[in-house]
Amino acid sequence: MKKETLGQVLKQRRGAYNYTQRELARKLGVKASHVAYLENGRRRPSLSLLSRIADTLELDKKQLFLLAHPEAQWIVGEKREPSPSKQREDSWRRFSGDRGTLARHKVTERELKVLKNVNMLGRVTGPNQYLFILNAIRQAVDEE
Repeated sequence: MKKETLGQVLKQRRGAYNYTQRELARKLGVKASHVAYLENGRRRPSLSLLSRIADTLELDKKQLFLLAHPEAQWIVGEKREPSPSKQREDSWRRFSGDRGTLARHKVTERELKVLKNVNMLGRVTGPNQYLFILNAIRQAVDEE
């Protein structure tokens, strides 16, 4: 089943009201090309435009916002935030699989093993934190 998009909802609702893109654009205070961009998924509306769209087409503002910004679903309670263990796994996978970053920072296999153990502590939630830890370890070793 294909997920509904903001553009599909706008086009369908515009059709239900029998508005052309130009008519809807005039009611919203934007250019017709902007409506076309929204319907084709090439632009995201501002929050004020989202509000005007919802009022003009009699749509639910929250649902419209979530269609425009699906990444915000966990903030408004529509989706659950990833568990800490899932975040930890994802950040380790992204870090250890990023060969460019590993090469650029000259991370050795031995250092990678140490960082993998650090990952098991459960405190690292982002790939950049591994670089911070690695540099802290390197600095401590250099000072000895």
